[in-house]
Amino acid sequence: MTREREMPRAAKILGAAATAPFVLGTLGFWLLPADAAGHALDAQVFYGVTALTFLGAVHWGTAIVDGRNPGRLWRRLGWSMLPGLIAWMAALMTAVPMLVTLMVGIGVCHLVDLRARDRGELPVWYLALRRWTTAVAVLSLGASLLRLV
Repeated sequence: MTREREMPRAAKILGAAATAPFVLGTLGFWLLPADAAGHALDAQVFYGVTALTFLGAVHWGTAIVDGRNPGRLWRRLGWSMLPGLIAWMAALMTAVPMLVTLMVGIGVCHLVDLRARDRGELPVWYLALRRWTTAVAVLSLGASLLRLV
């Protein structure tokens, strides 16, 4: 494997740790008494808001470091702002639309990341990391959504 394809150990460990609030939020929402379950859902969705914002920030960071194509800077920085705005709107919603918005937002970010990887803007290993962290996040939020509907 080339260095760009090989996922750094730190990314593996921290990526796994980053999925914990999604999983723990779902477990808490399903297993805890009603009042504590509500707090577990709040913790999960507020973490989801933070995670979605982070996914946009990745693109801001790569755009400002990458000086190879300044012509695409507006598009790249513009995109990097959208996940945070979507997350902010989700935080203002009631539980069901909030969960759906976070799930869709995280999924769309993954698709944008795939295109960025194909353009050489993100390392190959990052998409391997995003594939399973996205799956855990979306499945966890979806499991919480199932409890609500």
